[in-house]
Amino acid sequence: MAQDNINIAVVGVGSWGKNLVRNFATAPRCNLKYVCDINEKTLAAQKRLFPAISFTTSLDDVLNDGDIQAVVVATPAPSHAAVAKRCLEANKHTYVEKPLALSSAEAKELVDLAARKGLKLMVGHLLEYHPAVNFIKEMVDKGQIGQPYYMYTQRVNLGVVRRDENAWWSLAPHDISVICYLFGSEPVSVAAHGQCFLQKDIEDVVFATVKFADGKVANIHCSWLDPHKIRKMTVVGSEKMVSFDDMEATEKVRIYDKGASIRKDFTTSYAEIISLRYGDITIPQIAGGEPLAIECKHFIDCVLNGQQVRSDGLDGLRVVRILEAGQYSLKHNGQPVDPGEF
Repeated sequence: MAQDNINIAVVGVGSWGKNLVRNFATAPRCNLKYVCDINEKTLAAQKRLFPAISFTTSLDDVLNDGDIQAVVVATPAPSHAAVAKRCLEANKHTYVEKPLALSSAEAKELVDLAARKGLKLMVGHLLEYHPAVNFIKEMVDKGQIGQPYYMYTQRVNLGVVRRDENAWWSLAPHDISVICYLFGSEPVSVAAHGQCFLQKDIEDVVFATVKFADGKVANIHCSWLDPHKIRKMTVVGSEKMVSFDDMEATEKVRIYDKGASIRKDFTTSYAEIISLRYGDITIPQIAGGEPLAIECKHFIDCVLNGQQVRSDGLDGLRVVRILEAGQYSLKHNGQPVDPGEF
């Protein structure tokens, strides 16, 4: 029988962690018992907002509490694997912000550990829970765009410039997870080019081409050194094309009834010609809801009801493998790399 509620702790309350605190503090069937961070000033700011929650600078306080069933890890990316491992070893269901780890070896260790202990391991691939992305996913799965050909994503802005990771590791996980989610498969090749302008050995801009075994291809453009703030992706199919612009307030998805097909031209000895079709542009009404709130609710439901996690550890491992392949390609002049090698 499903439990009525869950006791959760959030570890790491930086710029994104505070959003997780807000959502888990107000989520149904959830008791946010602890907030943990090594920065006492950060904790003090959260305590003013949520005075009923216990605050601590010690992860041991969280892990030694037998009432805590799940831990949400939102610490800096280099510590994700180590903190998540401690949580799993303490028999806590674990939600980890992206990326799951900074190496596929660490990510696989977490996946295997969660499996041995029968625990839920979830990765914060936020866009897999976005209503607009799931609208497009349904279109793809139902064949409403025909055969998917290719897609491309842009995730650019001026800042935030990281010192411990490049633009590829900081920004691309969102788009990689969505590309694999929409195409329903893992790529066989990643080729990435980038450049370090502001700091040595830290790429500020990256262009990556991701290829799949069935011929589909995707291109990723990510940068924190750009005059525009763009969060956009486009999927091109044999029958229709669809775009998602997350910077739009309401009209986030546009469906283009456009395409190209090859047909026989009977007036020129049956030669093949390409026929272009220009149809209507449709802006569908999509159900609302904050993606992060949906994601947090999903984690709670998975723990309490025993359902399958959408962005589970294997999904996180897949993204890390692609990131590693792209990183290797970056350092080897854009050489195509098979993520399966990692």
